[in-house]
Amino acid sequence: MRGLSQRWRERGGRTVRLALAFDDIMEIALALLVLSPAELEKLGWSFADRKRLLDHFLASGKAAQRTERATLGGTLLELRLPLRDVSRLKTFVRRDLPKAATNAAVLDRLGAALNAIS
Repeated sequence: MRGLSQRWRERGGRTVRLALAFDDIMEIALALLVLSPAELEKLGWSFADRKRLLDHFLASGKAAQRTERATLGGTLLELRLPLRDVSRLKTFVRRDLPKAATNAAVLDRLGAALNAIS
């Protein structure tokens, strides 16, 4: 049997909370979906890595379902990400998100939120 610490490391270790607006979460998720296999390889990611990140973003959608549509775009939602995925997300924000983002303010907000975690 695997030990508790080994299972904890396999799941990504410590979990951190990241609060982002719903519109920002959707912008990032769409940018993740656009990555080609070659771009994933440049990031050092597998399809499973991208899927895991997208799963975290989709999990925030459950909280979004309880929010009124009129105010949904600016509503802050909490993402719970393993620390290893936060470092992957930082790399993605620096290298590939600027190419795919339709709003430059998303880059600033996400960068500030990720830097606050470090």
